[in-house]
Amino acid sequence: MNLYKRLLTYVKPYMFQVVVALGCIILAAAANLYVPWIIKDVIDDVLTAKDMTMLNIIAGGIIIVFLLRGVFFYGQTYLMAFVGQRVIIDIREALYRHLQRLSLSYFETRRTGAIMSYITNDVAALQSALVESVIEMVTEAFILVGSIIAMFVLHWKLSLLTFTTLPLVFQAINIFGRKLRSAGTVMQERAADITSVLQETVLAVRVIKSFVREDYEIERFGRENYHNFRAQMKSSQLMATLTPLIEFLAAIGVTVIIWYGGREVINGNLTSGALIAFLIYVVNLTNPVKRLSRVYGNVQKALAAAQRVFDVLDTRPDIEDMPGATDLPPISGEVSFNNVSFEYKPGEPALVDISLTARPGQMVAIVGPSGAGKTTIANLIPRFYDPTAGTITIDGTDIKTVTLASLRRQIGIVPQETMLFNGTVYENILYGDLGASREAVIAAAKAANADNFIMEMSQGYETQIGERGAKLSGGQRQRIAIARAILKNPSVLILDEATSALDTESEALVQEALDKLMVGRTSFVIAHRLSTVQRADVILVMERGRIVETGSHAALVNTGGLYSKLYQIQFDSRPEAPAKEV
Repeated sequence: MNLYKRLLTYVKPYMFQVVVALGCIILAAAANLYVPWIIKDVIDDVLTAKDMTMLNIIAGGIIIVFLLRGVFFYGQTYLMAFVGQRVIIDIREALYRHLQRLSLSYFETRRTGAIMSYITNDVAALQSALVESVIEMVTEAFILVGSIIAMFVLHWKLSLLTFTTLPLVFQAINIFGRKLRSAGTVMQERAADITSVLQETVLAVRVIKSFVREDYEIERFGRENYHNFRAQMKSSQLMATLTPLIEFLAAIGVTVIIWYGGREVINGNLTSGALIAFLIYVVNLTNPVKRLSRVYGNVQKALAAAQRVFDVLDTRPDIEDMPGATDLPPISGEVSFNNVSFEYKPGEPALVDISLTARPGQMVAIVGPSGAGKTTIANLIPRFYDPTAGTITIDGTDIKTVTLASLRRQIGIVPQETMLFNGTVYENILYGDLGASREAVIAAAKAANADNFIMEMSQGYETQIGERGAKLSGGQRQRIAIARAILKNPSVLILDEATSALDTESEALVQEALDKLMVGRTSFVIAHRLSTVQRADVILVMERGRIVETGSHAALVNTGGLYSKLYQIQFDSRPEAPAKEV
């Protein structure tokens, strides 16, 4: 009930439509309750008394009742669909908005397909709980109550006898409801697994084909599909058991009614029309119970999806603005790490006691073997993560005391894996500053050595580049990313292996664009290729989360330390060993 109450908070803005829809549902259901009473009157008053006038009145009443029922049915269906769709849109937008606010760690520890499944499969599953189930629940509940009242009016002793089976029915619904909710949770998890596999294989299609792993992926998808089938069948099995069980219990009640009611008619205590009307109301009673049991099962499965959605909405970001955080004013770009340590997992340090200062306009290169902690430093500057110890300051201000938005607006990042959006070249560059003019976008492209190849494309800046920039080469994608960063005009720049995946020609063009981008900005350059960092003002050499060497390229080459060894390996510049005397 707590889950359903929480769902209903999203219905509150549309209460007028809900109230009108409920009125339509009740009036449409009332038409169904009127039919058995008409049959009673036809048998007892018309056929027995041969009253033609009453027959005409009843016939006209039936037409009017079912005409009004059609109007009310349209109202309930349209209004509940409207409310359901609006609520689903609101929940989906709230979920997406919340996902945008969550920290980077949330996405790095979860499968992309599972996150997508929250917005697609889980939110869609709520539709039945909010529309079809509500209509059926109100309709059948009204028919149930109305039928019970009519039954007591017709014959109270027979009514009491009918309800001897109800406790068993409600107990069965309660037991199966718990099982159906558990099965619904498994179903949503299996649907998320399928989405995850599908998302992975679509993104990795080049890898799959290059390793000739199509059959392997088909088999993997088949396994997940089969697990989903098993989960669906478990739910269907429970539903298939619940419905006939309810029907069997109801049949026992009907049998008792026919025997005792027939006896009452024979004894003259009940009319034939009243007995037939009573039996119809009993059917009206058993059908709602049966349908409500099905609705209850559907609601339980939908609430399993709701639980997953609300679990996401209840997840708090690891990185948030501190209470009283202020906007970071325009900065000159002095970045300092003061005894900074960091752990992704407790007991597994990624950085240990890092202290460094980058002066405004300096180029600071960070090099070292894989896993040394280079990218971790880059992640801490824009507060994708917070240090477990120590502080980071920009222009003397602790970055924890300023708002995330004002901090990140002044930091530009050009990663190794360029992420472009499915749109035009112009739209992707404009992403750096949505308020920039077209002239500024073109100027940024020229500064990034991208204008020439853009103008050679079929539609220039309006050319669609495909998902993740699939229609561009690696160098072209990287230069558009640089143009985007230039347009943002950040004071602090982070280049994370920005040229490592490029061929020599593309690297030269991109490096020239990067050189223009770094002018006048504090730049952190993470690189494996030492040729790209030789002109750095300061080179930090890292190993196992520590800074083990600091200095210029020339000074570090001559020390004979880690940097010198890395340089010799990359450029094969080790001095030849003296020849042995024979």
